[in-house]
Amino acid sequence: MNDVPDAATEPRRPTRRHWRVGLIRGRIELRHLLRNPKELSGHLTNVVVALLVAAYVSDDVPGTDTPMSHLVLAGFAAYLLFQIGLVNLPQMLVTEREEGVLLRLRATPGGIPAYLVAKCLLVVVTAVGTLALLLATTALLVDGPLPRGPGGWLTLLWVTTLGLLAVVPLGAAIGAVLPNPREALALIMLPTMALLITSGAVFPITALPVPVQQVASVFPLKWMAQGLRSALLPDSARAAEAAGSWELPMVALVLTAWAVLGFLLAIPLLRRAARRESGSRLTARHHKAAQSGAVSP
Repeated sequence: MNDVPDAATEPRRPTRRHWRVGLIRGRIELRHLLRNPKELSGHLTNVVVALLVAAYVSDDVPGTDTPMSHLVLAGFAAYLLFQIGLVNLPQMLVTEREEGVLLRLRATPGGIPAYLVAKCLLVVVTAVGTLALLLATTALLVDGPLPRGPGGWLTLLWVTTLGLLAVVPLGAAIGAVLPNPREALALIMLPTMALLITSGAVFPITALPVPVQQVASVFPLKWMAQGLRSALLPDSARAAEAAGSWELPMVALVLTAWAVLGFLLAIPLLRRAARRESGSRLTARHHKAAQSGAVSP
């Protein structure tokens, strides 16, 4: 039996008040992120790695006159969005669950919806800010790619938006079922790195065996990278794509499908995780962590 009852006025979806509270909470979390050098350095490190890789790669994309470094940077931009949604967000959720945040929110009317609004704001601003920093820095320091004309900027906008909609709800669903922060990173990173290698984000996907291409086409990273390449690279780079074109309608279709699936999974899984939280469960987890030496008793 739960030690903390659900708030009687807890709604099934955010109301205007909960959106306002969530946005306020999200702004506070953003300020904390900007004032936390350790967390901020993780995002800055990704940009530095991209700069180093772009400076090292010097060949052209096979069959085109597009620098390979531009293809790598476009893929790296997609991976940053993917990582923030499917690696960073689940870790945040499972860590705060272990610390009793969900338990406290259950006793607050509208606490869970406001919490989710805040997390969405934090993730979206972090992702867009990191992407903007990556593109601006690489353009200035290593002649990195930027969109060509209004059409390129519009494509960058909708691919980024749909990409985040595809991975953020999925990341929330994963965070709701992960066992604990100590195992979360190990469970997430291996499949994430496998997708990075097999999705054509760091080299032309046509270099991979056809069965690998077919498997990668099921997941959102492949289409996020392809959509961003269409925004950042010249049309001549289409020759390196598996279909010989950017396939933007398919990019939109696959990312939309993953967004719908993510929302269908995230909402019930997060509600289930919140309902299962109780004072006794929290105490038992802390006791187990202390016994294993993960935290001080």
